[in-house]
Amino acid sequence: MELRTLRYFVAVAEELHFGRAATRLHMSQPPLSRAIKRLEAEVGALLFARSATGVTLTPVGAVLLDEARALLDHADRVRVRVSAAAGVGTITVGILGDGTDPGVVRLAAAYRRDHPGVHIRIRDTDLTDPTCGLRAGLVDVALTRGPFDETALTVRALRSDPVGVVLRADDPLARRDELRHDELRDRRWFQFPQGTDPVWQSYWNGGEPREGPVVRAVQECLQAVLWNGTVGLAPLGHDLPAEFTVVPLSDMAPSRVVVACNEGDTNPLIRSFMEIATAAYRH
Repeated sequence: MELRTLRYFVAVAEELHFGRAATRLHMSQPPLSRAIKRLEAEVGALLFARSATGVTLTPVGAVLLDEARALLDHADRVRVRVSAAAGVGTITVGILGDGTDPGVVRLAAAYRRDHPGVHIRIRDTDLTDPTCGLRAGLVDVALTRGPFDETALTVRALRSDPVGVVLRADDPLARRDELRHDELRDRRWFQFPQGTDPVWQSYWNGGEPREGPVVRAVQECLQAVLWNGTVGLAPLGHDLPAEFTVVPLSDMAPSRVVVACNEGDTNPLIRSFMEIATAAYRH
């Protein structure tokens, strides 16, 4: 059994859906289905019971899942130890967002537990580069938010957060239970500096060009609200000072928390970070 095929199997077993597993693995569904069928032929038994509503593990599949996880964990540890012996014992993680997010806390604890000898460098990033310096080679892996241009990157979605409008607490709209984009058409919005990823810029501008102050950091956004009544967007659930409020934006797509690395990166420490991040945010 190839380790790659076992990774495919574990993804399908955890998602219980071939389409979602293919998305998680950044591949199309047909080759994933063929790989699982070849694995079933090799094992000599069905691993999944397929139906119109999805798939479930068979008893044989449940046994293989336990063994596959253990084998893949061991393989990752082997790669990490060999890499550490070769002097590859440091990775740089770029973070855009709230470092106190429970998902980040769980990820840090899990990664320290699995890789106690690895030194982690953290690079905090402003709002002008959602990849946290990944393309520029400033970081090895990014814990950030989408959407942004994913060309030549491997990106895994960890969580989706609804988005709201940041307003001053005394703003007439602050008392609303929810708002829509067309109710904010005449307002000034945050802008990012020229050269910022256009996909990222468009999302935080509600999908159309806007006018407003240029900001680079969260504190600059809040000060623009406080001093100028500017409106902007922020994920719901973050604590803000009493002078601000966030009203849900009903016609806004959620913001995804993602982990990303450069496509084709074979550093086992980075691949392990991606896997551990996926598990940490699932809980």
